[in-house]
Amino acid sequence: MGVYHAGSRAVQDRVGVRDLADHVGRAIGDGVGPVVAAFLGLQPLLVAGAADPGDGRVWATAFTGAPGFVRATGPHRISVAVDGPRPADPFAAARATPGTPVGTIALDPRTRRRVRLNGLLLPTPHGFAVETDRVFANCPKYLQRRAAYETVDRVPGPPRRAARLTPDQADFVTASDTFFLATVHPGGAGHPARAEASHRGGAPGFVRVASPDTLSWRDHPGNSMFLTLGNLEADPRAGLLFPDWTTGRTLQLTGEARTRFAPDGERTVVFTVTQAVDTPHALPLRWSAPEYSPANPEPTR
Repeated sequence: MGVYHAGSRAVQDRVGVRDLADHVGRAIGDGVGPVVAAFLGLQPLLVAGAADPGDGRVWATAFTGAPGFVRATGPHRISVAVDGPRPADPFAAARATPGTPVGTIALDPRTRRRVRLNGLLLPTPHGFAVETDRVFANCPKYLQRRAAYETVDRVPGPPRRAARLTPDQADFVTASDTFFLATVHPGGAGHPARAEASHRGGAPGFVRVASPDTLSWRDHPGNSMFLTLGNLEADPRAGLLFPDWTTGRTLQLTGEARTRFAPDGERTVVFTVTQAVDTPHALPLRWSAPEYSPANPEPTR
């Protein structure tokens, strides 16, 4: 059936990039080669996305550790060494369930490189593993460069849960230059169930908050595969992760996302929040100030 399901094909055809998508899609493999393995071994951060096996909500979360905490342990396997379970993390149920489709993205702000590795999650005594069936790199577009980081010893604060954004959280979203987007595909028609974790970046203000439960962003031109928008075409469930690169705060949102196509070709994704989890000092990494990507468009007003 190839690398694309009907949702991705529908978006590709609507935008008129099916031939380009076929060409770019040849870069998608299923194994962890030596270049990817070396890259993973240098990273202190891994973002993952999956659906909760119980209620079906989609969440994105971040894992951190000293370089080497993510490593290739086989031609189709990566292992992630993390501390004990984090019950407050809404991703915890997915992490504890063998066979959960999971999408991961290893992103290095220092070099503006990123690699996505998707497959099935397997809990391990020291964290979890992913049996990969989709591995590929993305270009550095819209990725802000952060030249350095340090690790601090700070206990995460208690998470705050709500069904809507507070004014402070709305300001945090609007000021963000980066977030991560988790989507899923239920499978069928010869395609397995999948999850994707992708990156979205832009100048502060590129995400707009219309109300306490609605936010949106323009879908900038990318690699034309439309794996994420294709998932949303078939299944609107989505999870967002907004990290604070200087304090370690994370804002995790779950809900539904739908793409609006304007007559001029512009695409806007509208996300409806159903639950928010706001955790102070969730991550121990503190990054330097950003050098914004030259590809970032000016935010719309």
